[in-house]
Amino acid sequence: MKQKALVLGGKTGLMGQALVTVLKDADWEVAAPGREDLDVGPGDVTKRLESLIDATEPSCVFNTIAHTKVDAAEGEYEAATLLNHTFPMTLGRVMQTRPGTLVHFSTDFVFDGKKKTPYTPEDRTAPLCVYGTTKLAGEDTLLSLGLSRCLIIRTAWLFGPGRRNFVSAILQACKEKRAINVVDDQVGSPTYTIDLAKYTLKLVQSGASGIFHIVNSGEASWHELASAAVELAQVECLVNPIPSSGYPQKAQRPAYSVLSCEHLTQITGITPRPWPQALREYITTFQQE
Repeated sequence: MKQKALVLGGKTGLMGQALVTVLKDADWEVAAPGREDLDVGPGDVTKRLESLIDATEPSCVFNTIAHTKVDAAEGEYEAATLLNHTFPMTLGRVMQTRPGTLVHFSTDFVFDGKKKTPYTPEDRTAPLCVYGTTKLAGEDTLLSLGLSRCLIIRTAWLFGPGRRNFVSAILQACKEKRAINVVDDQVGSPTYTIDLAKYTLKLVQSGASGIFHIVNSGEASWHELASAAVELAQVECLVNPIPSSGYPQKAQRPAYSVLSCEHLTQITGITPRPWPQALREYITTFQQE
């Protein structure tokens, strides 16, 4: 029998769409409800989730639903809490009485960026903004439920097909302008959603549980990522490096949030490919017109 997956956020989400593609390619039966199929707003979300999960009977539930607008979250604490903390808590409680694995996606923003070497799952968390704080609360709640089959995947700096992202936004801006400014003093782990989905599936198949980091190998500043994208796309545009102070934002971001995938490699034998290779595939496959 085919494995069944329920991908929450799989209809329009950046990460969710990648999961749907990878799971279907792996011959899974996939349900990817949209907002019209699952209302996560006020009301009895528990009953809505129970009905959806019981109707789908998934062997694995992937939760990619989140409030990801980092700056907007500073003024939308309740909305961010609802999606990043309350919803995964409710989902976890529903899964306590049902078979199957729960996979929940989190973020590098649970760290404060004061470290100088890649963060491991065991490193101390200290989020700097509402987005990071509410995502960490979601993690902590799921861990406190003691689910026997639960994976929390921290990832970062996503780019991929199906939805606007940093790379696509940069390339669009460079088609409209001869020069752009990009921050060069924030360093992280650029991650291709298709690779993230593939590595996540391998981790699910391994039977692992707990917190894992999954990103592409290597590190980059936003300026380095933007410059690489512009070069690969062969767009005539000057990418100017600027400090974070030159591009003020409401939410404070970690200056260094590179994630270590050592645990993933230990469990699955997979070493994620370098982000420049993944970026080249994304641009040549999805961004050439």
